[in-house]
Amino acid sequence: MILVTGGAGFIGSNFVLDWLAANDEPVLNLDALTYAGNLENLAALAGDARHVFVHGDICDRALVDRLLTEHRPRALVHFAAESHVDRSIQSGLPFVTTNVAGTQVLLDAARRHGTQRFLHVSTDEVYGSLGETGAFREDTPLAPNSPYSASKAGSDMLVRAAQHTHGMDCVITRCSNNYGPFQFPEKFLPLMLANAQEDKPIPVYGDGQQVRDWLYVRDHCEAILAALEKGKSGEVYNIGGNNELKNLELVKKVLAALGKPESLITYVKDRPGHDRRYAIDAAKIRRELGWSPRFTFEQALPLTIRWYQSNGAWLQRVRSGAYREYYARQYGG
Repeated sequence: MILVTGGAGFIGSNFVLDWLAANDEPVLNLDALTYAGNLENLAALAGDARHVFVHGDICDRALVDRLLTEHRPRALVHFAAESHVDRSIQSGLPFVTTNVAGTQVLLDAARRHGTQRFLHVSTDEVYGSLGETGAFREDTPLAPNSPYSASKAGSDMLVRAAQHTHGMDCVITRCSNNYGPFQFPEKFLPLMLANAQEDKPIPVYGDGQQVRDWLYVRDHCEAILAALEKGKSGEVYNIGGNNELKNLELVKKVLAALGKPESLITYVKDRPGHDRRYAIDAAKIRRELGWSPRFTFEQALPLTIRWYQSNGAWLQRVRSGAYREYYARQYGG
C-alpha cells in the first residue's frame, strides 16, 4: 500500500486514478477536503476496495500516526498543500500551517514508522522568477516571491533536512504549471474555459506577458511515478512540459479553439509580486529516470477543453460549492 496525501485534489486525484488503473496495489488517500479537494473526482473508484479514503488533516499528528500504524504504507506521496497564490497573498498563515507544519508532521510519522520512501511534490515557483532567457535547474538557488512559494520552499528544506539528518529515503519533485481534468476553477486555464464558454469576460493580469511552462497532468503523474520507483534518495527532479507560453498567448489559443472573440479579454490590475517568467530544465529526469512528456500542448489542450465541455455538471457543482455535498452523500457527513 502507498499513502497519498491530498489525493482528492487536482493532481492528486489524477495520480490516484492513474495508479489504480495501472496496478492493484492499494492507495490510502488522506485529504482534508478543503475548497480544492473534491471527492467527486474519485467517483469512479466508489466501492473499489483498493482505494481507502480518510477525511483528515495532515497536521493532525494523532490521525497520521494511527493511519501509519494501521496500514503500514511502504511509501508516502505528498501532494497535500495550500496551493493558490492569490489566496496566499490574502493570508499566508494557512499556507505555513499546512505546507510547512503539515509536512513536518508527515516526516516525523514516516520516520517513526519506517516508511520506505517519502516523495514530496513541490513547484518550480520556489526558484523565483527568470529573465527572458534561461531555465530553472535543480541546483538553481531558491528565491520564492509569494507566501505560497515561500511555504513550499520551507517544506522542501524540511524534506531535505530529514534525508540529511535522519537518513530518510526522500525525493523531491518540482513541476511547472499543470493543466487537465479536475482542476479547480480558480486556476487560470479552467477559469478561462468556464468564462469563455459562457461568454463572460476573461481576466488577464497586467499586460498578460507573463511566461509559464505548461505541463499536462497525466505527464506529471507519470513523472512522479518514475521518481517514486527509480529516483535516487536525496535528489530533486524538475518536471516540465516543454511548453512555454505567455498568458495572453494561451488565452488567445483557448478562445480560438472555442470559436470565441478576443473581445472577451479583460485586463485587470496585476497580482502583487507577480513572477514574470518560469521555465523548467527537465534534462535530469529525462537522463536519469527516462521520463519525458508524452503529450504536446497541441495534443493536450484539445483533450482538456473536451473534458470540461463533457463535464459541465462537474464544473457547475464545483463553482457553486455543491461538490462538497458528495462527501456527505457517500460517507454520511
